[in-house]
Amino acid sequence: MQALIESPLMKKAPPLYRAVIHATYKENFAFRSTMAVSLIVQPVYFLVHYFIWQAVFQVHDTVSGFTLNTMLYYFAVSSLLGFLNWDDADGTLQRLVQTGKFITFQLRPVYHLYYAFFEKVGHRLLAFWVEIIPIIGFYLLFKIKPIPTMPVWAIISVALSFILGFLINYTIGTIAFWLVKTDGLRRAMLVIKDVCSGVFLPLTLFPSVIQKVLFFLPFQFVSYVPARVFMGSYELAGITMSIPQIVGLQAAMVAVTYLLNRLVWHFGIKRFTGVGA
Repeated sequence: MQALIESPLMKKAPPLYRAVIHATYKENFAFRSTMAVSLIVQPVYFLVHYFIWQAVFQVHDTVSGFTLNTMLYYFAVSSLLGFLNWDDADGTLQRLVQTGKFITFQLRPVYHLYYAFFEKVGHRLLAFWVEIIPIIGFYLLFKIKPIPTMPVWAIISVALSFILGFLINYTIGTIAFWLVKTDGLRRAMLVIKDVCSGVFLPLTLFPSVIQKVLFFLPFQFVSYVPARVFMGSYELAGITMSIPQIVGLQAAMVAVTYLLNRLVWHFGIKRFTGVGA
């Protein structure tokens, strides 16, 4: 994993951001046992789904086009994406604003958005071998191999979901500029994000009216879309798209979300007073 951090790709990153990745990785390495808790939680979560869907498919051969095997494959990929995309950008930003410590970033020659993103990169590099690889081993026991049908498109889609997940969380965190303390609201919005992104259920299981709404929201591109790209097909709200088309739409949504984040930031930063610093 150290070799991954010191790879040529990482070395091409600006020195400041490369240092953020290294520092975040080393800091969280000291507390890696916290991440390891997921090695207990995730198998239990998967087993619950396994028994539920096993009972469902004893009555039905297919559900919204899913068989038992494809449904388990979907949840396996979705959970791995959850590990990869997790971050606390919203909570970190709220704490910085609430305590007034965010003012230090106003004095630094770096945008906090990019600083926070590379913190996520360092944290998720550690999670790759602490959480993701062991969980892949667990899925192999159920003969589930999370191998994408179209590897190149899957890699692009996962990278875009990584960026988009961060942008959504960070945008939620900017609410702190208006409300300062946003714990309850953040939790509610993150639950809504998980439901609408297909973490708990494939989006094709929702009523058709809701599917049409979800199609135009950014959340599906965080989990549902990359999971479907892994499976090699995409369908939602009666709309079928090729993998290149849906990945292109995913890239467009990343750009739109970034612009929205900058717009919200523009108005939010004007309200920051540095109280508590």
